[in-house]
Amino acid sequence: MEKTGTQGMEDRIYIIGAGLAGLVAALELERAGFSPCILEASDSVGGRIKTDKLDGFLLDHGFQVLNTAYPEAQRYLDLNALNLRTFTPGAVIFEGEDFYLLSDPARSPLRALAMAFSKVGTLGDKLKILKLTRSLKNLSNEEIFAKPSLPTHQYLKDYGFSDLIISNFFKPFFRGIFLEKYLNTSSRIFEFVFKMFAMGHAAVPERGMGEIPAMIRRQLGKTQIYFNSKVAQVEGKTIHLENGEVIEGDRIIVAVQPDLVMKQLQGQFSSPQSVINLYFSLQNSFLGKPIIGLLPGDGLVNNLVFMDDVSKTYSENGRALLSVTVLESSLGEKELIEAVKKELEEISGVHSKYFQFVKSYYIQHALPFLEDPKYSIPMTECKIADHVYLAGDYLLHGSINAAMTSGRIAAEAVIHSYMPTH
Repeated sequence: MEKTGTQGMEDRIYIIGAGLAGLVAALELERAGFSPCILEASDSVGGRIKTDKLDGFLLDHGFQVLNTAYPEAQRYLDLNALNLRTFTPGAVIFEGEDFYLLSDPARSPLRALAMAFSKVGTLGDKLKILKLTRSLKNLSNEEIFAKPSLPTHQYLKDYGFSDLIISNFFKPFFRGIFLEKYLNTSSRIFEFVFKMFAMGHAAVPERGMGEIPAMIRRQLGKTQIYFNSKVAQVEGKTIHLENGEVIEGDRIIVAVQPDLVMKQLQGQFSSPQSVINLYFSLQNSFLGKPIIGLLPGDGLVNNLVFMDDVSKTYSENGRALLSVTVLESSLGEKELIEAVKKELEEISGVHSKYFQFVKSYYIQHALPFLEDPKYSIPMTECKIADHVYLAGDYLLHGSINAAMTSGRIAAEAVIHSYMPTH
């Protein structure tokens, strides 16, 4: 969208938050001729998508992947330049000391048929996966999100999947994506994610998920980013920083959950999903391939993956790097680490003492919880007050794609606000 004339070009447009939504909003504003400013509370871009360097390891803040089929990723990212490393489709299912491989029937039909009578699921389940894959590929993303919303666990039962495959695969796999144990998340999100996995590949950039926001930031040329500038409150067009500074803006895009900075919105958003991510190092990977491991049941560990199996760059010290996802725990950190190591010993046969703890991440705002998830919204719906606009995946659904979509829509709304009304 191009701006005509110069009116508004010198206006002060502030974006609160340098996550994906805020970065994409800035990029779209730049393309329209504006020079926005981003106020970021931390010392780096990325929001929930960041990568630390520690002791020769790359540590993502929570286990996350980029799906190559995401439309917004294809719009804003050079996927080739990210040097993506893909996961093997499917999963390894651990059951005590036994394990089973579940291949993607759509990509490996012969292998799927060969394990048709495995403990993971039935032949009928594999055929239903193929049927579901074909049907979702024929639907647009907008059509998927226009369908009635059911809890995912009910959707799977209604579709005819057996209790076996729901318990052994769908629950541990998708609760690791939804970050909730009971698959109460909307079937719209399930169908969208399932379609994306069927059409694309789960991948990570060679040098960590933090490369994604870094790539968008490198595309910015006229945006100023002020780090360590936490916003305490937004009142009308006035921004109050925690350090006492007061800023006046002509347009404001709130690219963080708005109840954190707008008191009038407190209590209007559901509590977000949280997650605990622990990293351990080991002499060698016991998976030996770039595939996710799933643990059905009620243990602490939901899923695990050796990140250096996916991208060797995640470890530069010769040791294997294991990422473990725990959905919830009331244990203290030391007790949690020891309990997780015991569970790892049970499934791998490797004594717990050999799992060296690296770092843990307790992520309180990992995903928004939405009862009525959407794929997109009209730009008029992201305006919350005069000159104040909203961006963030909480407006749509929890995904990288949704965060980018929301940033683009908010920028379009700001740009449109400068258009002549006659």
